[in-house]
Amino acid sequence: MSATSFLDNAIRKVPDFPKPGILFYDITSILTNPEAFRFCIEEMKKRYGHTAVDRVAAVEARGFLFAAPFAKELGKPLVLLRKKGKLPGETISKRFTLEYGEDEIHVQKADVVPGENVLIVDDLIATGGTLKASAEIIEQAGAKVCGIFGVIGLPFLRFSEVLQGYTVSTLIDYNSES
Repeated sequence: MSATSFLDNAIRKVPDFPKPGILFYDITSILTNPEAFRFCIEEMKKRYGHTAVDRVAAVEARGFLFAAPFAKELGKPLVLLRKKGKLPGETISKRFTLEYGEDEIHVQKADVVPGENVLIVDDLIATGGTLKASAEIIEQAGAKVCGIFGVIGLPFLRFSEVLQGYTVSTLIDYNSES
């Protein structure tokens, strides 16, 4: 079985969630499968373990699940990208538009070191809006985004257009809504 088939088999697909017509790619089934979870972290290490990553930034909340063990394996600091009101101290924030409204993401200013290379990690890359805002606040803090990683990518939602100029990597892509 190929690596892509293995991961595809581990991802639960839930039709009509959170609303009719949407096919939800559920990463919790990866987390309940130790082999699949280990596979994801090992693949991340293969891709980024020998690159100039100084810090790993995790997007709330499911990005934490993949970024934390990966950062631990590499011995790198973990930076949290969180929703408004979730981080103490001085933060840098960015408001952004979602398909259903607006949101705001924050990072603690003390957690981002100017000049360092930051890899941003999330579980799934859909439209790219949250990741674009995340990259912008990392850069606003003076660091460089050296890559954006997602376990799952949905290129049919055209995230590559929103994330143009960034190196984006995924373990598996789904190219349609069904």
